[in-house]
Amino acid sequence: MTGPQIPNITKLPELWGKIKFTLLCLLIYRIGAHIATPGVNVQALADFIETQGQGTLFGLYDLFAGGGFSRATVFALGIMPYISASIVFQLAGPVFPIVEKMQRDEEGKKRLTQWTRYLTVALCVFQAYGFALFTETLPGAVANPGWLFRMTTILTLTTGGIFVMWLGEQITERGIGNGMSLLIFFSIIERMWPETLRTIEAVSSRTLTFPKLLLVLGVMVLVVGFTVAVTVAARRIPIQIPRKMMGRGRVQEGRKTFIPLRINSAGVMPIVFAQSLIIVPGTLATFVGSPRLKELAQYFNTTSWLYVISSAVLIVFFAYFYTSIIFNPVDLAENLKKQGAFIPGVKPGAATADYIDDVLSRITLPGALFLTFVAMLPIVVFNYLNMPFGFGGTALLIVVGVALDTVQQIQQHLLLRHYDGFMKEGRLKFRGRQRF
Repeated sequence: MTGPQIPNITKLPELWGKIKFTLLCLLIYRIGAHIATPGVNVQALADFIETQGQGTLFGLYDLFAGGGFSRATVFALGIMPYISASIVFQLAGPVFPIVEKMQRDEEGKKRLTQWTRYLTVALCVFQAYGFALFTETLPGAVANPGWLFRMTTILTLTTGGIFVMWLGEQITERGIGNGMSLLIFFSIIERMWPETLRTIEAVSSRTLTFPKLLLVLGVMVLVVGFTVAVTVAARRIPIQIPRKMMGRGRVQEGRKTFIPLRINSAGVMPIVFAQSLIIVPGTLATFVGSPRLKELAQYFNTTSWLYVISSAVLIVFFAYFYTSIIFNPVDLAENLKKQGAFIPGVKPGAATADYIDDVLSRITLPGALFLTFVAMLPIVVFNYLNMPFGFGGTALLIVVGVALDTVQQIQQHLLLRHYDGFMKEGRLKFRGRQRF
């Protein structure tokens, strides 16, 4: 990075204040993630998640809650209700024209944000009630089951979920980085220490040999580097902006720019959607207890080839599906046409939309294959190397993506401050006279 360096962060009051505020909010979030919900036997719930919750919806939810679900904390719902509400309105855009229109308008965006908050509250109430019913079914998890426990749990978890949503919004507005993403980021990072201790114990007990550990660590370094490269990789489509007459004899010179199309435009969402579907049989079998469902769930555990093949197909499908939802080539082509810009060698309008869609379709395939590789690698490592280290593809993509986005925002603050200081530094001397 050119210009200001990292040690200068503490010398910039505005940026340093944002970072301190962000760290304070994250500290509050992690403290709340260790305060238990009243009336719940935490150990009984943790034992269930450890023995039967892996590979089900509970295990996936516990990942995003940073272990708060298995510990039955006041923040057990985490940020997932808000994320679920946001995804609902994001997917509703292409289906309902009124929502799509609101997504393009500034006032409409504010209304959608408010609707998202309302839906978050409703989801918190629904999920908190489900959590209360679920814990009552576990032997020894609740000392005094009944409506008093259910209402207390609903009030506690709903309040915690709303507070987490507010905390994430405060980080986004007054801190550095995206608040919701940072909350998930630190929830995942916190789980690395217990997993590291498990790995050390496995090496000490000789259930994991030292050469295998070095091999897995080497693979981890390569995968992290590859993940960073693919996350920032983009296909640049050249754009030509012609000369324009600005009035009063002024002319805006034509210039060349580009549209960056990311190889992995969908991010981590295809893996989340695929895992959410693939773990449905196991979750239903845990709740219902049907022998047929339990037999079906056996075919979809992480050690079966059917699980691997089904997950791979679903990840590729959702990569194309989610990319088509968040990226509209027709709108982009229309915006270029209104500005008078064009892609060299391509006619404006429908031809431009078709060209962008064709490029997007071709670069989505390697992105989808990359997501499949990252998601399936932990399964292969666990099944064939008996490696207990938590190295999930979903967690890896979230950690890398959030880290890169946060560092980029810090760099932008530093660069902006650097140029502001350069402009205010004083007058520049030119031909013996001082000029600004």
